[in-house]
Amino acid sequence: MTTIKENLVEMRRRFHRFPEVGFTEFITTYEIYKVLKQMDYTLYLGDDVLLRSARVGVPGPEMFTKSAERAKQYGVPEEFLEQVKEGTTGVVATLDTGVPGPHFAARFDIDGLPITESTDENHVPAGEKFISLHEGEMHACGHDGHITTGLFLADYINANKASLKGRFTIIFQPAEESVRGAKSVVEKGWLDDVDYFFSGHLGIRNLPVGTVSAGTTDFLASSKFDVKFTGKSAHAGVEPDAGNNSLLAAAAAALNLNAIARHGDGSTRINVGTMRAGSGRNVIADFALMEIETRGETTELNHYMYEKAKTVIQAAADMYENDVEIIGMGEAPDAACSAELITAVKEAVKNNRLITDLKDTLPLGASEDVTMMMERVLEKNGKATYMLFPFELKYGHHHPKFDLDESVLHVAISAYIDIVNSLMKRD
Repeated sequence: MTTIKENLVEMRRRFHRFPEVGFTEFITTYEIYKVLKQMDYTLYLGDDVLLRSARVGVPGPEMFTKSAERAKQYGVPEEFLEQVKEGTTGVVATLDTGVPGPHFAARFDIDGLPITESTDENHVPAGEKFISLHEGEMHACGHDGHITTGLFLADYINANKASLKGRFTIIFQPAEESVRGAKSVVEKGWLDDVDYFFSGHLGIRNLPVGTVSAGTTDFLASSKFDVKFTGKSAHAGVEPDAGNNSLLAAAAAALNLNAIARHGDGSTRINVGTMRAGSGRNVIADFALMEIETRGETTELNHYMYEKAKTVIQAAADMYENDVEIIGMGEAPDAACSAELITAVKEAVKNNRLITDLKDTLPLGASEDVTMMMERVLEKNGKATYMLFPFELKYGHHHPKFDLDESVLHVAISAYIDIVNSLMKRD
């Protein structure tokens, strides 16, 4: 008989093979749905999961067409694709025990990254033949492990519902990367009456498996945005004076964005990730596209960076007589975990033999759109926390050789089960 640990590994490796970037998780959504359909949950798809108009950073039609065709070839039925078309991916599963009690919610992100996975034989997924089958897409952040943890948690709750109380909502969220997907789920109302909200991340900190943090600090608020400069083309030799150079406008913006003064009240960051401009060596560039992000230790500090960035970008456009458009592509506020829930987690898992080092909190030092969900829960007087399940990282997150230490999966699901039993057992 296979052990739970072996089952966890098998499922994680299956999801690792078909990573899909945000809002195109058609295969992933279908596979999650198939597993949950065998249980007693009420399942929600498509526009029942998220508010379409609240999405940001949605891919273009070509990306949707390519991903949908790939999903058809994989075997996703066309009638299922109709329910999640145009980027309404993700699944929400609810279960009511019928016994009065708290509303327990947990969120697990499901998207991959636009990264080509390493094919080196010393990269375990390549060596053991479960490497990504999707060129240019990879589970390089552990969301395949998050999906697996969420499905095993859902299975445990379903199998033990006769001994539990209250209501459960399990959210499999699309498009976490670049902090795009949570807002549309929040605006749909799924977090409005939650008493206890849990989420977390595998990895992040380079610590031994068995380390568990009941909460997280140092969320960085973030704004993701694209910038489009539009100038005027001209012959670079005959009449260079007739053009308005978008490439130079973007270059001036890139240099001066990195010269924005950092704030004295806390950490602030900015990054120009990509810049594309022009059409030929002898043509004055009449367009430029940039992908940019700001971050701040607090929402206010991020706002400072974003407003300064807008000023710099407009000045660069004016200098080279360009029109400019700034397009929001994602956002996340800062957040603080509930002290009461941190205490409750520590109490719940204190006798867990898989946990060898239990911490109150660990720093994240990055951005996560789960903070939008946490913010909504806290606004409605619920409690929220974000847990970390570290392992020793050979390569960092978002690296072509990133891989999970799969033993962390058992630690994570056992912690979630302990929490459910502590907070949701019938009296």
